[in-house]
Amino acid sequence: MQSQQYLQQRRKFAAAFLAFIFILAAVDTAEAGKKEKPEKKVKKSDCGEWQWSVCVPTSGDCGLGTREGTRTGAECKQTMKTQRCKIPCNWKKQFGAECKYQFQAWGECDLNTALKTRTGSLKRALHNADCQKTVTISKPCGKLTKPKPQAESKKKKKEGKKQEKMLD
Repeated sequence: MQSQQYLQQRRKFAAAFLAFIFILAAVDTAEAGKKEKPEKKVKKSDCGEWQWSVCVPTSGDCGLGTREGTRTGAECKQTMKTQRCKIPCNWKKQFGAECKYQFQAWGECDLNTALKTRTGSLKRALHNADCQKTVTISKPCGKLTKPKPQAESKKKKKEGKKQEKMLD
């Protein structure tokens, strides 16, 4: 009996050993199939950072345009280049076409100056533009008296035209 148990244990051990060898061989061939990628060579450059001019629209004062970039360095292949850019047409151009502000609601009308004002804080500056942190704008107040509703004045005009036709 003991010899049969011994033979069964020996067979199990041999099967486990062969399975282990097979797995090792499979892993080794899988790793051998992979090509080792050479690490990218880091280029050391004497070139400086690009310095970009403001965006100049192709036509008008907003829309598509170009900006020029320059950099310095003794071994730079390229020291100047032009890049396409866009100036949004809905931005407040009086504060710089590349500065975007978040504005508060309009304030109350100042009766002395007949102006109302609001303040805007810098939301975004395109391409490292030099922008003010906060800006203030003002505009004339609307009419202080309420205008007559348009519906009534249109009715009166129609009635006047009808009367003219009847007279003719």
